[in-house]
Amino acid sequence: MKAFRRFTVRVPLPTELADLSRLAHNLRWAWHQPTQELFAGLDPDLWSQTGDPLRLLAEIDPARIAELAVDRAFLDRLTAVRDDLARYTGEPRWFADYAAGLSSEQVAPQAIAYFSMEFGISEVLPIYSGGLGILAGDHLKAASDLGLPLIGVGLFYRSGYFHQSLSRDGWQIERYPVNDPTSLPLTLLTDDGDPVVVSIAMPGERTLQAQVWVATVGRIPLLLLDADIPANVEELRGVTDRLYGGDQDHRIKQEILLGIGGVRAVREYVRITGHPEPSVFHMNEGHAGFLGVERIRELSSGPAGLDFDTAEAVVRASNIFTTHTPVPAGIDRFPRDMVRYYLDADETGTSRLLPGLSVATVVDLGDEGDPGVFNMAHMGFRLGQRSNGVSRLHGAVSREMFADLWPGFDSDEVPIGSVTNGVHGPTWTARRWQEAAGGDEEAVARIVTSLPADEIWRLRSDMRADLVDEVRRRTHASGRDRGFSEAELGWTADIFDPAALTIGFARRAATYKRLTLMLRDPERMRRILTDPDRPVQLVIAGKAHPADDGGKSLIQQVVRFTEDPELRERIVFLPDYDISMARDIYAGCDVWLNNPVRPMEACGTSGMKSAMNGGLNLSILDGWWDEMADGENGWAIPSAEGVTDDHRRDDLEAEALYELLEESVIPLFYNRSADGVPERWVEMVRHTVNRLGPDVQASRMVRDYTTALYGPAATQYASICADGYTPARDLASYRQLLDRGWTAVQIAGLDESDWTETAADSPASGIREDGSPRTASLTLTAHVALGELAADQVAVQALVGRVTDDGEIREPTTVEMSPTGEVDPSGRTLFAAAVTPTRSGRHGYTARVLPRHPQLSDDAELGLVRYPVGTADDAGPSRTETVLVPGAS
Repeated sequence: MKAFRRFTVRVPLPTELADLSRLAHNLRWAWHQPTQELFAGLDPDLWSQTGDPLRLLAEIDPARIAELAVDRAFLDRLTAVRDDLARYTGEPRWFADYAAGLSSEQVAPQAIAYFSMEFGISEVLPIYSGGLGILAGDHLKAASDLGLPLIGVGLFYRSGYFHQSLSRDGWQIERYPVNDPTSLPLTLLTDDGDPVVVSIAMPGERTLQAQVWVATVGRIPLLLLDADIPANVEELRGVTDRLYGGDQDHRIKQEILLGIGGVRAVREYVRITGHPEPSVFHMNEGHAGFLGVERIRELSSGPAGLDFDTAEAVVRASNIFTTHTPVPAGIDRFPRDMVRYYLDADETGTSRLLPGLSVATVVDLGDEGDPGVFNMAHMGFRLGQRSNGVSRLHGAVSREMFADLWPGFDSDEVPIGSVTNGVHGPTWTARRWQEAAGGDEEAVARIVTSLPADEIWRLRSDMRADLVDEVRRRTHASGRDRGFSEAELGWTADIFDPAALTIGFARRAATYKRLTLMLRDPERMRRILTDPDRPVQLVIAGKAHPADDGGKSLIQQVVRFTEDPELRERIVFLPDYDISMARDIYAGCDVWLNNPVRPMEACGTSGMKSAMNGGLNLSILDGWWDEMADGENGWAIPSAEGVTDDHRRDDLEAEALYELLEESVIPLFYNRSADGVPERWVEMVRHTVNRLGPDVQASRMVRDYTTALYGPAATQYASICADGYTPARDLASYRQLLDRGWTAVQIAGLDESDWTETAADSPASGIREDGSPRTASLTLTAHVALGELAADQVAVQALVGRVTDDGEIREPTTVEMSPTGEVDPSGRTLFAAAVTPTRSGRHGYTARVLPRHPQLSDDAELGLVRYPVGTADDAGPSRTETVLVPGAS
């Protein structure tokens, strides 16, 4: 049969029911229970099969529609839900209070453009693959709930990510169903009835064009670029065919479309709708890095007419870059020649892709140690004045991993912060919890405090029983899909026990996540699962990347283990892990297992979703769990991090996992009171929901982004654009001055006064016989050659701290040194400071010079530093002195 395109025929709704279409097209229904109940009331059976309002409206019996059009009770419910959505989208929310509370020096973002390669809003809009997309979807939902003026930007994939099934021998099979945008909750962006199309120059005088679909996520518009239009040649129509499909050439075209086309789509959306122009742009991973150079092109080629350096200063001030990977292999890296090819230089070296910009200058933004490679993350950091990892530990790992971009600074000084991810409570909190809280999902954490132990246990047991029903249904469906007959699948009707301890493990089958660690000792795992008195059951799910045969092999190993007739009633692998399945697993599992190789889990939000439903985490201390485990909300699997032999490390950590299960987790679950309630277990559940629940919320995450990143970026943007970009021009001139003259900056000498005992305010410094505090202090004077720079254009700092055996200053105290107004005989400017150690021991001290400018957010931002002549850039001490501070450690 020849290839064909699908289309949807939709019968218009009666005027009385027109609001159903509006409700179906706003994806708030995906997390709003009253709206879901309204659609379920149209046809409960059809709703249970689809969970998709638009599909329900397309397939429902017309006679039922006619009946509902005159059903006064239903019409009243429809009006109430419609009015509730109007209040939700129109009333001031948290962001309004935040903006009103800012000082006169602060500026609230007028809008935020949030770019991501994938968005997991609902299973009915399959343009996501895993954690990054779910996180992006939860970010939009929480931004909507909080009233942020945010615009999402992504791509519309005609086949999305793949559906997963299994062959008879357990090998992953990928299927790519076609997404028909006319049957999805999307609206085409038009201008006077004509589709809006953004265009991007491609090599060979070709043009990549994309139309723009708009998904409405509560209050948030999500713009999705779609290249599958007749105006494109076949090759370019395929740019948005699949998420994470194809080779590097395919990927770079997608990222060019996302970054450059995405900015152009935002401009068109703002022009047509009157939405405020974004003052902050957020790159959710390096995929969107090209948005920075497109914004520079706008400022250079547009009415502002700025030079590259001035435009870059403006763009950096308002760009935020979030990295999600803890390993270099997770970063998009393209051959420099490929990037040059798509930048497409003319005879002057100017890019045809980005008219007015030098190809060489753009390529340098992605520079890394390998001269043949263009690094998208490096471009993101260079074009984003503020950056962050996605958990406290991941922030530290990122500072180590990207330290080369800030040479001369200790990793803890690298200006990469962290905002720990969160998950959207209304999406992921089980309906049973919400019902217990009277329909208010935000009240669950409060309500659980007062619920009796037996009521909490009943709720958890009901959610586990719901999961057992789902496991039986999905296991049977998977068996049929694999070609097994009904006779061969009779056993699936009774698998799993609604009363047994249920453990969940669901995530991508990436090697570092160690899907098969639980099978390290298969006989021991067998004994744990089949214990007749204390049975355990295990639900496993997850997809391997289509090109990852290693990950597929891990899945096959698990599937084959589950098919043992003695085990298959206690352990299952459920294929085609998606949002729908995830909600059931998170709600029904008693324990959430996560055993990555530390510290390779950037955050790992699946455990958060389990925790907000009362699941207890059993995890390696990695990602979010490293900062939020408190001993009462689950168990930490000891990590053999110092062991370099991977097999030995896996053996040790598997052994620790088995011991925790056998000696702690399982006994606690089955230790029951006289009325059958595991009271200590229930108290851990209560503690988890009450104390941990609020911390893992995406609303907390988005508030953190707003106060720590969006707000400061908006303030910086307003400042740098003031007076016709005068501050931006000043910063550009300053950076040019640094380019010319930084090599002339030197600390040619560092003088000290004698150590003296002086009064101090810190009682930890020691006590004199008369009871007054005392400490040791000295004055340091640095002789600084400034070259072309003035004294107020640098920061000079003294670093003082105890010296390690290998001659390094450990955890130095940094003291600002001030110009004395004097110069030495060689014309060097003198800077001085008094330094006061508060701990005894062998101390070292040195000094350094850094750039300083009011438009820089951090002294380390530019990665420039000078230490005294003759010392290394690792801040080794210039001199050492033994200091005795009586009474101090």
